[in-house]
Formats: sequence, structure tokens, C-alpha cells
Amino acid sequence: MNRSKRIRQFHRWTSIVFTVTVLIDTVAAVTLEAPPTWVFLLPVPPVLLLMATGLYMFALPYTAKRRVRSA
Repeated sequence: MNRSKRIRQFHRWTSIVFTVTVLIDTVAAVTLEAPPTWVFLLPVPPVLLLMATGLYMFALPYTAKRRVRSA
């Protein structure tokens, strides 16, 4: 499997993790009177990974055009 496919798969799984952490946050906000602050910071690492992999996948078509032109 090439790097692009691995990054897409990683992006998919990270989006699932992000969705679960948002659901945990929602449940904590509804059920607990004063949830701890760290609960609301749970989605931050997955969303940063999603941003990085998403930007990589966004740039792929543009870099592919350059690679074809230079070859």
C-alpha cells in the first residue's frame, strides 16, 4: 500500500476517533454538573491530525500535476 492510501486510511480512522470524542464531550456536558476541563480538550489532538492529513490530501492533486510536468 502506498503512502497516499495509508494516509487516507489514517484520516478515516482519525475521523471516527474524533466523532467518538465529540460524543463523549456531549454526554459529559449533559450529564455532569461541572465536567472537568480536560474532557473538553479530548477532541483537540484528533482534529489536529485531521487537519494535517486533510491538508496533505488537499495538496495531492496540485503536487501530482507538478510531478507530471517535471518528468
